[in-house]
Amino acid sequence: MPNPVPNPVSGAGASGTSALSIVLFAGGFDRVHYALVMASAAAATNRKVTLFFTGRALRALVHETEPGVLGWHDLDPADDGSTPVARDRYFAAHGLATFEELLEACVAMGVTVMACEMGLRALGLPPGVCLRADVPVATGGVVTFLNEAPGGGAMLFV
Repeated sequence: MPNPVPNPVSGAGASGTSALSIVLFAGGFDRVHYALVMASAAAATNRKVTLFFTGRALRALVHETEPGVLGWHDLDPADDGSTPVARDRYFAAHGLATFEELLEACVAMGVTVMACEMGLRALGLPPGVCLRADVPVATGGVVTFLNEAPGGGAMLFV
């Protein structure tokens, strides 16, 4: 009998050995929110997960006390045109995980969160900008992110 063809979707992740690295570049609320959905689900299934925030998605990690930045509230509008706050309220009202719930779950399950140093400068944020204190954020560049990404793991660009 021939060997069955492995399912590329289940792969090694079914045994908890696969890793997932997600680059969050787009700043649209729905995109960042769903990247958190993917990260928390992967972590819940025992995968090593890294979220690398860069581009406009970095706004989600900036502390809301920074002048001119409102944290994730300052992300770009959702795909339906609503504000991040309105879309998050819609999710809550419909029993879906909110932005804060997903981010908290990621932190609780040990997801590695990285902020791109170049991305912070590209946004015009000052050196030493205050990032969220409730999220352990490592700063680094693309080389650091790629060097730390486990070989054989999946990488998504959002």
